[in-house]
Amino acid sequence: MTDRTKRGLDCIEAALLLGVMGDALLRATPWGINVLLWTLALVLALVTLAARWRGSVLRREGRWLVLPVILFAAAFAWRDSMTLKALDFLLLLVSLALVAWRARAYRVRLAGVMEYALEIAYTGACALFAFFPLVLSDVRWKELPRGGWSRHAWAVLRGLIIAVPLLMVFGLLFMAADAVFEGLVQNTLHINFGNLFTHLFLIILFTWITGGFLRDFVLGKEGSWITAQTPLSLGLDAARSAAASGEVKEGAENNSQPGLSGRLKMGIVEIGVVLGLINLLFLSFVVVQVKYFFGGAALVQASTGLTYAEYARRGFFELVTVAALVLPLLLAAHWLLRKENARHERIFRALAGIQLLLLFVIMASAVGRMRLYQNEYGLTELRIYTTAFMGWLALVFVWFALTVLRGERERFMHGALVAAFLMVGALHLVNPDALIVRVNMEHAQAGRSFDAVYVSSLSADFVPAIFEAFPAMSHYERCVIKASLLRRSRELGTPDWRSWNRSRSVALRLIEENMGGLLEVSCPQTPYPPPVPMINVSPNADAHERR
Repeated sequence: MTDRTKRGLDCIEAALLLGVMGDALLRATPWGINVLLWTLALVLALVTLAARWRGSVLRREGRWLVLPVILFAAAFAWRDSMTLKALDFLLLLVSLALVAWRARAYRVRLAGVMEYALEIAYTGACALFAFFPLVLSDVRWKELPRGGWSRHAWAVLRGLIIAVPLLMVFGLLFMAADAVFEGLVQNTLHINFGNLFTHLFLIILFTWITGGFLRDFVLGKEGSWITAQTPLSLGLDAARSAAASGEVKEGAENNSQPGLSGRLKMGIVEIGVVLGLINLLFLSFVVVQVKYFFGGAALVQASTGLTYAEYARRGFFELVTVAALVLPLLLAAHWLLRKENARHERIFRALAGIQLLLLFVIMASAVGRMRLYQNEYGLTELRIYTTAFMGWLALVFVWFALTVLRGERERFMHGALVAAFLMVGALHLVNPDALIVRVNMEHAQAGRSFDAVYVSSLSADFVPAIFEAFPAMSHYERCVIKASLLRRSRELGTPDWRSWNRSRSVALRLIEENMGGLLEVSCPQTPYPPPVPMINVSPNADAHERR
């Protein structure tokens, strides 16, 4: 057998094992330690295949790329927040894409934004579609030994692969058509065809995805299966050639080459007009904001006709959007600029630097607005994660100034991704749901309202903090929290070991330890509305955020 066939067979064997493990582990929800176990199996498969076929892939930089894969998989067994799990899942996929990219390019740390986007998209396309070339072209089935029993075994296996799906489809239709036949099949075979179908579907799904991913990892550049005329291939070639020619580096210009990137380039006049006008707009907004920073609530109310809290709520999310739009604007402007001489580059840096300074003032205004709103109405998940996103943007803009504006654009994306990793890790350490309980309870003790209904909707991460705050709650709030905790105890009472999660385990233990105190709280069977003093603008004012 050729090496290519051997590599293909190794990928198929590993994918089948991971497919069976995926069905056995990941079918149990909500996800917890099962994600870590399956990911460790995937990492073991990568290490084994790398040791056999790609010895240098997971050395040096490659080893560090495996670390976030394991950490974000382990985070599923730590926190219970669905928002944190969504971020973990996203960054886990990105980390795996970087591992596959390392197998193809060997230059993850030095790449542009477009190259990052296209390479990650390519890895996703491989996971979805590369199983076709793996089975149909990489493995040359004629090279497999066909003597003796193996020839018949392969024939039987092919027949089973074709027959089993057909048997299931026709069998389910016959069982649905006749109750007697359904009972005969179930009593004779003791098979639940619905469960059997889901098992086969999950095994095929995980085998298919991991097979395509492993093929991309093992074959690397030589395994490219996207034709040269597809948009993705053209984009990858353009991004790689731009990086290789030095177009993304200071002083290295390649604008004389024909192509789409050359035709899109603009001079400093066009770029300067765009950035200059936007800077003027930002400056006018900053001038208006300065008096609010020093004028206090009375000035805001006199100037806008709004309460200070309404003013804060109205502006924060719009300013976050402004900050998020500036980053792609500056990156696009830098990419489009024809760097005809050093003077043009200096002009761009000056305009971009002014915009960054004005943006930091605007971001400070946004953070100040959020602080005002939090002081009035407390914390919610949306407010915490949006503020964290703002913090990540601040780090990215500083990194933009240190890299792109200094002619080292190729280092920008790697640092921005590392900042995202660190920010999500910090959120896990902070535990947003517990922080919401503590901050909102402090506000309640200061005379403001405590939205017990909203707090009770949080994940199991909030349970330790809620027991700390329980003695200081009103009777109504205790009843709401009691109902929520008793419901959670029933949901967590018979956990599947595959779904084990530290936060859920701690929550169940605390509920059981404090069950006596919960049962002592006498509450009506039908929850009554809160007393009049508890009614506050906060639930209604923030209803649009929760939706």
